[in-house]
Amino acid sequence: MRSIWTQNIDIRKRDCLKENIETEVAVIGAGLAGILIAFQLQRAGKKVVVIEGNRIASGQTSHTTAKITSQHGLVYHRFIREVGEEKAKQYALANESAIDEYRKLIKEEKISCDFEEKCSYIFSDDEMELQEELEAVNQLGLSAELVRRLSIPISCTGAIRFDHQAQFHPIKFIKAISESLTVYENTPVTSVEGHRIKTKGGEVQAEKIVFATHFPFINFPGMYFARMHQERSYVLALKGAGQVDGMFLGEGKNAYSFRNYGDFLLFGGEGHRTGENKGGGRYDALRKKAKELFPDSEEVAHWSAQDCITVDSIPYIGNYTSEKNDWYVATGFQKWGMSHSMVSAMILRDLICGNENPYSEVFDPSRFVTKDIKNIAKEGGVAVKGLVKRVFQLPEETAMGLPKGHGGVVELEEEKVGVYKDFDGKLYVVDIRCPHLGCQLEWNPDERSWDCPCHGSRFDYHGKLISNPAQEDIYFE
Repeated sequence: MRSIWTQNIDIRKRDCLKENIETEVAVIGAGLAGILIAFQLQRAGKKVVVIEGNRIASGQTSHTTAKITSQHGLVYHRFIREVGEEKAKQYALANESAIDEYRKLIKEEKISCDFEEKCSYIFSDDEMELQEELEAVNQLGLSAELVRRLSIPISCTGAIRFDHQAQFHPIKFIKAISESLTVYENTPVTSVEGHRIKTKGGEVQAEKIVFATHFPFINFPGMYFARMHQERSYVLALKGAGQVDGMFLGEGKNAYSFRNYGDFLLFGGEGHRTGENKGGGRYDALRKKAKELFPDSEEVAHWSAQDCITVDSIPYIGNYTSEKNDWYVATGFQKWGMSHSMVSAMILRDLICGNENPYSEVFDPSRFVTKDIKNIAKEGGVAVKGLVKRVFQLPEETAMGLPKGHGGVVELEEEKVGVYKDFDGKLYVVDIRCPHLGCQLEWNPDERSWDCPCHGSRFDYHGKLISNPAQEDIYFE
């Protein structure tokens, strides 16, 4: 399930950390956010190193649809209502500035990454929602209008079109900007204490530390696990589906995503909370819809993405907590990691360099308003459910009764474990407890993985960690 972005493109390998080092700024995580943060800080004169547990861009960056846009769904009328017009405008203008910064950076550095300016559309069957959103967008000063005719084969009331948005090839871009950076790959961080980052190969002493690891793995302070969850979505790359005039995202029953890359159409959808895909069939449902909409098309690749969702739908970018002045974080990008990665780079560059940033307030990780209590309590309820399920719910079947090609929580030798049985009948047994905070993992049949419904950690059927906030594998002993 490799995305089209990773095919035929190799980023230069870096060595792992093998000694103790010192630096001004250490960035943990070499996805797009971490690399952009390091790049902007290095251009500002800071000595920076990046620590990556795997390879550069090996995580969510390689699974995006790579839209660079300030159009993030029907959100602006809600933001004005919930955080006020001033902060809603900060959010909008920050993302517009991110598009401009990409445009400027790509031109200055002469980066060949298939950057194209495109219009971005949010379409819906709800006329009232569209009108409310258009009024909000105009109120915030964004360039947008309501249109009725679209170049996609979906019936809808209309769409709001944002002008001067963009799309690109994310791996070509990150390959170019990472070239000048000091990056240590295959160097998982085991702990962070004060200004010291510990890894198995050595320690990094840093004046400032940036956590750009998709989901922060330090639980206290910050408690990001109580303020976010993760969601998965699925993408098909189709050949022979034709061209659409822009980038499209639907709301409601037609919550599908469309954009072209060259001769391919990227068709996405079928999203769900991580760990809540018991029945599976997400790719099959997407393929069925693709065949209905584009009957002459052919699938050439498919992949999935994972996104961190905050309780108020606004990322956390800034100081890790108010008590940790030398720790910084960039997380909770929703489904808009391309623009928010650049927003993070600009805000954290300014904070670390001691400069003011006009957009930082709305993204402040220490923000808290009364309305968030309900959503925080909801996230806590899901975690409690996952813990109770692991302790008290009995397995529905034994390992021997599990069909070939299926996985599930079973009883094996009087123990509750996770088991995948391959098509030859071989069993792959894992510990069903998520090592992050102990929730029961759930089998994801579409991707043959064990997913945590509480905070979104994922593991392959062998038990190897795929994505955080967990930091350990789940091999059964």
